[in-house]
Amino acid sequence: MLKLARSDFRPLLTLAFFMAVFVTASNFLVQFPINFFGMQEVLTYGAISYPATFLITDLSNRRFGKVIARKIVYLGFVLGILLTLFFSTNFSDLISIRVAIGSGTAFLIAQLLDVQIFDRLRKRVWFAAPLISSLIGSLVDTFLFFFIAFYGTNLNWLTLGIGDFFVKIIMALIMLIPFRMLMPRLQNAS
Repeated sequence: MLKLARSDFRPLLTLAFFMAVFVTASNFLVQFPINFFGMQEVLTYGAISYPATFLITDLSNRRFGKVIARKIVYLGFVLGILLTLFFSTNFSDLISIRVAIGSGTAFLIAQLLDVQIFDRLRKRVWFAAPLISSLIGSLVDTFLFFFIAFYGTNLNWLTLGIGDFFVKIIMALIMLIPFRMLMPRLQNAS
């Protein structure tokens, strides 16, 4: 079992906190369609901020290994749900509750899947693990979130989900840049 030095707890809490902030921001921003170039039917601002959670998971996995990465996911999950509920403008609104449940379910399943895939691919070429794990995790996350949060509503959730996923593909590619830049600072966990 991997033991953590006392000095490692602060980075873990920091990573979980930032993960929760990105989840909360994305849950808020998913309510707002991007109103440029006719994109309001296919894209929300939440699609732009959410992929940073996969970067956090992948950096955690690279530095600390899958066991600690899972702990960061669990802590980020709890904090993200609490913050989403706290900042929700209307607790009695069914959509707000569905967004929180959908976000939590999708986040937890997709991030834990990301941790497992990343761990299996970690010894391959540097970009394989973060790219493939983020793409598969994003696909699962997108479908689960939009289905749970918006199925049966007047919102065109399937179209928004497709637009959301395509942005996540682009963001997964962009997130390779900070991942690669931060790799020299990370130690490979066994």
